[in-house]
Amino acid sequence: MGHRYLIALGSNRRHYRHGRPEAVLRAAFGALGRQPLELQAASPIFATAPLGPSRRRYANAAALVETALAPDSLLDHLKAIERAFGRRPGGRRWAARVLDLDIVLWSGGTWSSPRLTIPHTAFRQRLFVLRPAAALTPSWRDPLTGLTLRQHRARLTRPHPLPIAPPGRALSSVGRATDF
Repeated sequence: MGHRYLIALGSNRRHYRHGRPEAVLRAAFGALGRQPLELQAASPIFATAPLGPSRRRYANAAALVETALAPDSLLDHLKAIERAFGRRPGGRRWAARVLDLDIVLWSGGTWSSPRLTIPHTAFRQRLFVLRPAAALTPSWRDPLTGLTLRQHRARLTRPHPLPIAPPGRALSSVGRATDF
């Protein structure tokens, strides 16, 4: 058929017809399965804490879709789906939203245009993207780093050990080794 894309989904506002954010994402999976897209797989839905000024928890998920659309055309299609769910262009960054759809990765590797960059520029630092993405496609490799989604998730979730001072030295209050 064409290209495979990893799409991140998020919602933290009720929809007048679909209801709670989790139900909004289930309905969005349905929209991602209609022409010109073919929904290949959907991740579980995860509840996550909000970023920025929003106080509402998010429902986040990921979808794997296949389509003949080029990245910029897919972006237009995703924006049309967001509008159909009641999202309006503009508004405050990180504000509550009915539906957010972002292209994270695609089978073509990297892409850059004035409107779109793939891989998504911030996905490596966002656990709310990596948890569902790694649950869905754990072995998909980031074309820029070579790391898999599972490895990116592990980098954000692994416990960070306390620094160990070399023999004959002590750690200061900021974790630097000093002579004592």
